[in-house]
Amino acid sequence: MHDHHHGPHDHHHGHDHKHKHHHHHHHDHAPKDFGRAFIIGLILNIGFVIAEVTAGIIGNSMALIADAGHNAFDVLGLIVAWAGLSLAKRPPNARYSFGLGKSSVLAAFINGMLLLVAVGAITIEAVQRLMNPSPVATNLMMAVAAAGVVVNGITAFMFAGGAKSDINIRGAFIHMAGDAVISAGVVVAGLIISLTGLVWIDPLMSLVLNIVIIWGTWGLLTSASRMALSGVPDDVDPDAIRSTLLGMPGVREVCDLHIWSLSTQEKAMSCHLVMPAGHPGDAFLVEAARMMKARYKIGHPTFQIDLERQVNCPLHTPS
Repeated sequence: MHDHHHGPHDHHHGHDHKHKHHHHHHHDHAPKDFGRAFIIGLILNIGFVIAEVTAGIIGNSMALIADAGHNAFDVLGLIVAWAGLSLAKRPPNARYSFGLGKSSVLAAFINGMLLLVAVGAITIEAVQRLMNPSPVATNLMMAVAAAGVVVNGITAFMFAGGAKSDINIRGAFIHMAGDAVISAGVVVAGLIISLTGLVWIDPLMSLVLNIVIIWGTWGLLTSASRMALSGVPDDVDPDAIRSTLLGMPGVREVCDLHIWSLSTQEKAMSCHLVMPAGHPGDAFLVEAARMMKARYKIGHPTFQIDLERQVNCPLHTPS
């Protein structure tokens, strides 16, 4: 009973050095740029929240205070996303052998939850305001909200580049772009109130914007849940991986194939390759690891070579 277990890192030191270097470089590169975006975004947004609360109290605008509350949650969200990404960059140790990558998943999840709490708070306030409307200082409301469009627009723009590559940066982008739209809504509400004198437009607007927030949050929560449950990442087709491996010389069967997220950016996989002709040698393993990285962006593959099928794969369908 031969049971060879080969990780791609057990061998080929020359190759490994290059692989590690490239991998590391990419890793440092992505979050560093966004570190600056996070800091600038935080400073802009914290300043804006203070201005908005002040203006909301002076001008008696619920929409402004609700918007400030929402922006404050987004500041918290930015901090959480940033913390998640920073923890994810820490190197693995004996206790956390995968590193702390999953903390970025946790951050995305907490973020989604925070947004839903904010929505609840704004809804309660808006409903109360609909029952007994009170006059609003519309010029102040419009001026501050217009500033909000600018602040959030700038912040969103800084994150736009990374929105595809990482769920946390996507979260930050959704937050900020959403905030810009919401502030624009407050401007419109202020304009309508000043023209018509219908004060209830103010709380009604905040209810409409809640729907926008929930819609944006749902995708974030489902992606984070899939990662937390070690599901196959959205952008990976397990059948394609299976057929790629089956297409390699000498592989008769692929069993016990697992593909999961190590963090919001890194993926891992493991499987048994049934190869009746015997162990194919290191060159085969190096090539298999290279293909997984190149085609599927899986940086941590582990292959076990079996001479006959020894594991009963939970996913196996008898052919």
